[in-house]
Amino acid sequence: MVRVVELRKAAAIGTKCTVSGWVKSMRSQKTHAFLELNDGSSQSSLQVILSPLQSAQMLPSGTCVEVTGSVVKSKGGNQETEMSCDDIRVIGPCSDAAYPLQKKAHTLEFLREVPHLRSRSNTIGGMLRIRNAAMMGLHGFYQNEGFVLVSTPILTSSDCEGAGEAFEVSKSAEFFGGKTAFLTVSGQLQAEAFALSHSKVYTFGPTFRAENSQTSRHLAEFWMCEPEMCFVGLPELIENAEQAIKCAARRVFESCSEDVEFFEKRYGLQKVDLQAPWKRISYDDAIVALQKSGTSFEKEVKFGMDLGSEHEKWLAEVYADQQPIFLFGFPRELKPFYVKERDSFDLLVPKIGELIGGSVREERFDILRMELEARKMPLQHYGWYLDLRKYGSAPHGGYGIGFERLVRMVTGLENIRDAVPIPRVPNCLPM
Repeated sequence: MVRVVELRKAAAIGTKCTVSGWVKSMRSQKTHAFLELNDGSSQSSLQVILSPLQSAQMLPSGTCVEVTGSVVKSKGGNQETEMSCDDIRVIGPCSDAAYPLQKKAHTLEFLREVPHLRSRSNTIGGMLRIRNAAMMGLHGFYQNEGFVLVSTPILTSSDCEGAGEAFEVSKSAEFFGGKTAFLTVSGQLQAEAFALSHSKVYTFGPTFRAENSQTSRHLAEFWMCEPEMCFVGLPELIENAEQAIKCAARRVFESCSEDVEFFEKRYGLQKVDLQAPWKRISYDDAIVALQKSGTSFEKEVKFGMDLGSEHEKWLAEVYADQQPIFLFGFPRELKPFYVKERDSFDLLVPKIGELIGGSVREERFDILRMELEARKMPLQHYGWYLDLRKYGSAPHGGYGIGFERLVRMVTGLENIRDAVPIPRVPNCLPM
C-alpha cells in the first residue's frame, strides 16, 4: 500500500500501485470523473481519474475506498501527477446526507462540535501533522542534548503550583489508604527527583487543571514538556529553552512545508526568526517599558504586579517587533514556592503570550521550608520534596513548555482548542 504523499512527491510516471483513503469530493463529466482522495499523509489530495463505468455510482464525501491504478502526468490543475484508475473498491460506505463534512468551508467552531470527524478537515488534519513534527522536534533536541526521558505519574498527592486547581480523583482516599489523589498539574516536582540522580531529564505528557476558564488560551487537559537539569543557572536555562523551541519550529517548517504554507494563507501564520538570538528583558525594565509605552492598558502597570496577557502581548508584538522575547527576574512572590529569588523567566510570543515558564529551583532546605510555611502549604505533603534538599542537594532548574501553545505558534491558530486532537474544556467532554 502506498501513501498519497509518496505518490504525489516521488512516484514515477507509469508506476502501478494501490492507495487507500477517504473521498474528499467527486465530480463527473461526460467521459470520465475526478475523485479527490486523501489518506491523512498530505495537505493536498490525490486526483484519481475514473472511467464512465467506474463513476456510474457517485461516491459521497467521506467514503473509504481502495484504488488501484497507474501514475500519469496531470493535464491540468495544481498537481504534477494524478492516478488513472484501473479498479476501485468501496471499503466503508458513507451516507451523503448525514455526513457532516461536506465539500464546503466549515468554521472551526463547527468542527469542535464533531471532534470525532474534524481531523478529516484541512485545518485539523494539518495541525495534527504539525503537532507530530513539533513533538518529534522536541524529543530530538533533548535526546541529542543527553537528557533522559522520564515518565512521571499522572496521579499525584501534591499540587505543584499550590493554586488549588487540581482535579481530585473520586474515591482515591478510600483506595490509597486515606490519601487523596489528584490529576497532575505538572510533572516538575517528580522530575526534580530524577534530575538529582541523572543530571538532565525531561518529562512529556498530559497535565490537568480544574480552572473554570472559557478563554482561547486555556484547556482542562493539555500537554507539557518539562526538562530539569542540574549544575545550571538562569542564563543556561534560557539558552536551552530558546534552542529547544527553535529546534521544534525548524522541524515543523522543514518537514511540513505544505501544511505551513496552508496555515500562512488561511490563518496568517507568521514564522518566528530561527536565526537571530531572541531578546531578553528583565522584569524591572519591562515594567518601565510598559509604563513609557503610551498604551492604555486595562490593568494599570506598576512594580510588583503580575503581568497580564495584554502586557505580555505588547512586549512580544511591539517591544520585540513580532518576535519571541524572554522576560526574567520576577519578584519571588509572583512565582510558585520552589522558585529561587529573581531566578525565573517566561518566554513570551506574539499573539499568544506566555509559552514557557521556568526558573532555578530553591535548593536550600531552610529557605524552601520557610517558603512553604509562609504560604501555609502542608509540610506533610512535601516531605519527600524537602528530602531532596537534605540528601545531596545541587543547584538545578528547569522549565515547562505549554505544548498546545507551541502548536499555536507554528500554525497561527487563535484558539487553543484547535491545537489539540480532542479539547477538554469546562462543560465539554465529547468522547
